[in-house]
Amino acid sequence: MLRHGSRSLFNRASATSMRWRRQFSTDLPAETAEDTKFVESWKKMNPNMDPPKTPSAYMKPRPPTPANIPSKLTVNLVLPYDSVLSSKEVDMVIVPATTGQMGVLPGHVATIAELKPGILSVHEGNDVTKCFLSSGFAFVHANSVADIIAIEATPVDRLDPNLVQKGLADFQQKLNTASTDAEKAEAQIGIDVHSALNAALTG
Repeated sequence: MLRHGSRSLFNRASATSMRWRRQFSTDLPAETAEDTKFVESWKKMNPNMDPPKTPSAYMKPRPPTPANIPSKLTVNLVLPYDSVLSSKEVDMVIVPATTGQMGVLPGHVATIAELKPGILSVHEGNDVTKCFLSSGFAFVHANSVADIIAIEATPVDRLDPNLVQKGLADFQQKLNTASTDAEKAEAQIGIDVHSALNAALTG
């Protein structure tokens, strides 16, 4: 009897979960439609006033997910003051995610990754371009587009080893003499960044 009761309970739970299953982002339509529910609700409450714009009104329609995996990955690298890469087609990128180095190929699953100070490697055939990112986020879309948003990006060949070593020593000294938690945190951030810079030059 207990066996039959647990089976019916499981069947009911399964049916409920299937009925209320949310759509995955890849199941959504390619077109980014205006937020119709919000507009309808607004017009009911304020029929004499135009509804305000929502973020979706400023977004371009999301390209559809291709049926076949494309041969190239499209990469955008954007800084607050510049667009370093715009719709660049490459074979692979490796980003310095907080969970470790993350390789992104065409057809990669949709992902959002927080970035830590480290090397961004852009692979085009046998050519590899490396630049140092201070921090940021990587948005990998299901349509083989990767948007990398960083605070700063510097080509590795433009880094000065002497300045990196000096900065690392200075922040280690600041950490040793820090008296407050804020000073310790600031010094530790400096050490982490300069250690990553040093690893980029020696690695």
